[in-house]
Amino acid sequence: MSVPAISEGGTVLAFLNEVAGGRKLLNAIRERVGAGAGHVVLAAPQNQPEAGQIVDAEEIYEAALSRLEVTQAVLDAFGIEATATVLDPDPSLALDDAVRAFRPAEILISCLAETRFGFARKDLIEWARARFEAPVEHIPVRIEDDAVRWDVTHTLVVATQTVNAPDLVERLIARHRERPHRYTFVCPASGDAPREEVCDRLAATLAAVYRAEIDATGQPMSPEPFAAVQNAIEHYRVDDILISTFAGRSSKWLEEGLIDRVKEITDKPVEHFESTGGGEPLAGAAASRPEGATV
Repeated sequence: MSVPAISEGGTVLAFLNEVAGGRKLLNAIRERVGAGAGHVVLAAPQNQPEAGQIVDAEEIYEAALSRLEVTQAVLDAFGIEATATVLDPDPSLALDDAVRAFRPAEILISCLAETRFGFARKDLIEWARARFEAPVEHIPVRIEDDAVRWDVTHTLVVATQTVNAPDLVERLIARHRERPHRYTFVCPASGDAPREEVCDRLAATLAAVYRAEIDATGQPMSPEPFAAVQNAIEHYRVDDILISTFAGRSSKWLEEGLIDRVKEITDKPVEHFESTGGGEPLAGAAASRPEGATV
């Protein structure tokens, strides 16, 4: 993919529809900044996450905010500052508002390959290309070849308080070195861990695996653990599942029989990883959180 010329100081708009952007979006933004872009804006509509059954309006808003915060923190880890905003629930209206507000030199739309909207089922990418003067680039959340590349193992990682534990991150990187992996993280509510801290922890892990050139995406807000696994199995390709909890500590997930319940609904291998300790959240990740105002 060639990088279009961007006038010095121009704005790149990254539109996160349904999911948090992955390594491909990170690389695309880094290329644009290297080519002269002066501003990066992240925008997300308040729509339903791909693997979720969130119906409460406040939860949907917080899910969109979490997508932005995780992506913003990952960019920060690579030395890129970005502003962010939560927008209208309808993707077309949200994108329209973002383009009018920020007048980008280029629009990057991070979404699933089959993203659709509206009664006519009109393609969001083609609609945007026809509507806006700025170039529109589709940045697939999952590489198109992934579904047919059987040399890549797709692991669903269910972790919240341990999601950036050093031993878990090391385990994931070691797995990839043995055989190419792609990771999908879901982080259900766990104990008293605040949403902002979960976003920071997930961002730290995504940054670490991206540095190891491993593809991964994450859902920083998901339903309770069992429902999150059910939804992910339905929406994503999953070859195996890794559920992480702290070693030697009481765990509500284990008390509720999460491991056995997951094994009952899938024939995929399920690993219980017991982490010896958590890591520090990404330094400075909370310093530039989105204001959350609708444009």
